[in-house]
Amino acid sequence: MRLGKPIAVATLFWAGALVWVSQTSGLPAGSTVVQAAEDRDRNNGDHEGNLDRDLASVLSAAGFTGDIQRTFQRRIEKNLGRRINPKLVELGRLLWFDKGQSLGRDNTCGGCHSPTNGLGDTQTLAIGVQNNNVVGPGRSGPRNQRRTPSAVNTALYPAMMWNGRFNSLSLDPFDTSDGFRFPFPEADQRFSRQEDIKHGITHLLQAQAHMPPTELIEVAGFTGTCPNGVPDPTLGPRFCQFDDGKGETVPLPDPSTGNRNEPIRQKTMHILNSMPAYRRLFGAVFPEVAKGDPIDFYMFGKAIAEFEFSLVFADAPLDQFARGDRDAMTKSEKRGALVFFGKANCAQCHKVEGKSNEMFSDFQEHVIGVPQIAPSFGKGKGNVIFAGPGEDEDFGLEEITGQQEDRYKFRTAPLRNLAVSPGFFHNGAFTSLEDAIRFHLNVHAEGKKYNPVTAGVPEDLTHRLGPQVPRHLLDPLVQRRIKLTDQEFDNLVTFVRDGLLDKEATKLCHLIPGSVPSGMPVMVFQGCP
Repeated sequence: MRLGKPIAVATLFWAGALVWVSQTSGLPAGSTVVQAAEDRDRNNGDHEGNLDRDLASVLSAAGFTGDIQRTFQRRIEKNLGRRINPKLVELGRLLWFDKGQSLGRDNTCGGCHSPTNGLGDTQTLAIGVQNNNVVGPGRSGPRNQRRTPSAVNTALYPAMMWNGRFNSLSLDPFDTSDGFRFPFPEADQRFSRQEDIKHGITHLLQAQAHMPPTELIEVAGFTGTCPNGVPDPTLGPRFCQFDDGKGETVPLPDPSTGNRNEPIRQKTMHILNSMPAYRRLFGAVFPEVAKGDPIDFYMFGKAIAEFEFSLVFADAPLDQFARGDRDAMTKSEKRGALVFFGKANCAQCHKVEGKSNEMFSDFQEHVIGVPQIAPSFGKGKGNVIFAGPGEDEDFGLEEITGQQEDRYKFRTAPLRNLAVSPGFFHNGAFTSLEDAIRFHLNVHAEGKKYNPVTAGVPEDLTHRLGPQVPRHLLDPLVQRRIKLTDQEFDNLVTFVRDGLLDKEATKLCHLIPGSVPSGMPVMVFQGCP
């Protein structure tokens, strides 16, 4: 993406080949455990006892316990040195849905992370600022670069964003001792080890929450970036069309860094400190505010993170099965799980063991050749200049590293609760889980015949199809076709859709507040009463 000069706009992704558990999981390459289970399954027909024993054996060998939700509660209490604070959760929830705390005054976290979709996107490509105050299929406005990921379970992720922009260097979100990988200037200024200790930053989410309010296309807006028709040199003249004069004026970049992030945070804090309701709410949690000190941005980050700590929903049928409830899964889900861990070879990238925290991701970046779709650039259409000569490509990790060998790399998406997602991959190029899995099984051939119209993406995204990712750049894990029978494919889809769904992730409309401290109207959430 180019916003005048290359700047990353982040979100999270289902990438990676559907490939078998690696040797580090305790299973040998070639998966003899799964192969034996599949052979027994064919020889013994539908005998439930054999199926249960086989799946239990496979999960044990893969290191899957089904107990990650309870493990999280223990780890977060140890990490924080306390239990999750209900008052801080409530403060984070109100900030999540309150447009009044943003510079643009028309979008906030909830505009892209909708309760109707597991606190994920309702769109193929996100719509941030200059929207129509609707969250759902009827949302309109200029599109951003990528699809917004679900915020559910992010407290267990060691790395964030589709292009790997933010992560804990320890590869453990609960361990900040090695610091974070954040783009300049954050790693040097905002998240130095000394600053983390000073403000008690003990979890990756507490740091990551500092970022969205600074993004022009997501929350801050463009007001004041083209004063009197003179374009901001960090953006360029093409962005003048987005300076609509609404909301707060975006501050100038910090001369020492050439970056707006810290000035935007300071102005956001000025807004919050001017609201008595927020002063009271922050004062109820932070004694220094109660004594008269100003609200600081690290407090904002902690409030948003605390709300996200309350959003761990990882008790799906597979988890219940792994803990001993053999009736938690249907036969189709069980058979699909065996295909997932066996013949379809999904778990090489969609890992469960170790620091993957049973989230079904290795949290690494891969090139898998997802078809490239892009909106037109312009007012009401798209506010990101895409990469490539045709401005219709997304270079992924290369935006962060500057290394051409990282072009088209995107992070492996966690697979939990995909049933609530209306789109798949970093750009929502597929709107059907069946189509997304079918693409994974035969990447090059499916990519060649991709049609955005039949894939079901919105009409405004059907006109600019970027070039197909060259075959030689594809990760070796997706180079070969994986052949499944129709029944195996159906079982695999059923497992990913239903076997990994915690139904609590479908019941989030109650999170929407009736009113917010700023007094601004709450967005309209289609699909919620």
